[in-house]
Amino acid sequence: MQTTFTPEQLKDSATAHSNKILRTCVHCGFCTATCPTYQVLGDELDSPRGRIYLIKDMLENGRPADEKTAKHIDRCLSCLACMSTCPSGVHYMHLVDHARDYIEQTYKRPFTDRALRWVLAHILPYPTRFRLALLGAKIGRPFAFLMPDARLKAMLEMAPKVIPPVSRNDDPQTFAALSPRKKRVALMTGCAQKALNTDINDATIRVLQRLGCEVVVAEGAGCCGALTHHMGKTNESHATAAKNIRAWAKEMDGEGLDAIVINTSGCGTTVKDYGHMFRDEPLAQDAKRVADLAMDISELLMELDVPKGDKKNLTVAYHAACSLQHGQQIKTFPKDLLRQVGFKVVEPADSHLCCGSAGTYNLMQPEISKQLKARKIETIEAKSPDLIAAGNIGCMMQIGSGTVLPIVHTVELIDWATGGPEPRALFEYREGVPAPVAPQVPILR
Repeated sequence: MQTTFTPEQLKDSATAHSNKILRTCVHCGFCTATCPTYQVLGDELDSPRGRIYLIKDMLENGRPADEKTAKHIDRCLSCLACMSTCPSGVHYMHLVDHARDYIEQTYKRPFTDRALRWVLAHILPYPTRFRLALLGAKIGRPFAFLMPDARLKAMLEMAPKVIPPVSRNDDPQTFAALSPRKKRVALMTGCAQKALNTDINDATIRVLQRLGCEVVVAEGAGCCGALTHHMGKTNESHATAAKNIRAWAKEMDGEGLDAIVINTSGCGTTVKDYGHMFRDEPLAQDAKRVADLAMDISELLMELDVPKGDKKNLTVAYHAACSLQHGQQIKTFPKDLLRQVGFKVVEPADSHLCCGSAGTYNLMQPEISKQLKARKIETIEAKSPDLIAAGNIGCMMQIGSGTVLPIVHTVELIDWATGGPEPRALFEYREGVPAPVAPQVPILR
């Protein structure tokens, strides 16, 4: 693609980087075949190629973003399926992130949009606030039909039936390896996941301890910044990301780290991009060090001696989260691990397509999200599985809200197969009663 940015414009690092990305695009249209929003809406401007044209026109002319551009960029899931498909290697993720930052700086949204985005940015990344919001939503859910705005209705419907108690395992501390120590790793405990499902971090700690890892929950680490980053709120996202960088750099410079393990793939994609996000900032070197150490839990488990398990009479439908298969290009590890510990694994048709969760997308674009959710659930249930496994809390909440099948994190199944408790969701689905509380993880203080 030919571009005409001026030398003055190219002095800006973000613009210069976007210029390189734009010049890589050859208009081939391969991306349209795998773009979920294009498949649902059929509008060229709701395809990666169409959005690239809008972004190019906006940035090249240096004009403020308009309603049309904001609408079509907002409709992008950032699922990154286009990046897996593109034969030219267009780095769409960095381009759309830049566009969202530019829109946030130059476009004044309608008041209701600004208010909703402010609420999401100031509640979801903060576990205590989010828990209180979930409690309020749970109380208000029976009255969701009265909501005049579909987005407010979606927020009420998001509330889970049960809000788990706080897990003290998410507090800063060190968990000792329960076998000869092979690695010392930091666990990113996250933000929204700590309010929605505490079993995932607990299972991660147990299985890593069992396989010879000393697990550190670093003081000062928290939200990765992904939620605000994808809303174009760069200052806010960098502020939270910087806390993680400092916390993990301190551990690296202290007793050392072999990995920073992440069990929410949406967060993992962002943390692995810290080096790019902070390339022009004082934290650039530490950000790159952190990004280089970041690993999805499935990547780390592939390096450890996960024991082979006996065949289990359970068929697991594996849902490939977009941030894992497209954002991090991790496609086989979770399935390999599940098979290794004894599960039969099936994968739904069109597994490359997004479920419609995409961070806050299911709250901000509920109509499109519901169509994608229905399509995803239909393809999963067509496989007649006993349960569903995924590697991202957002996908788990999205899919779980539309099916009676139990859905669990991949690491919960691996933990169960290697000596941990049966996943809560599976027990409750089978027995129809609340699951017993899992035993506390041994703690070395």
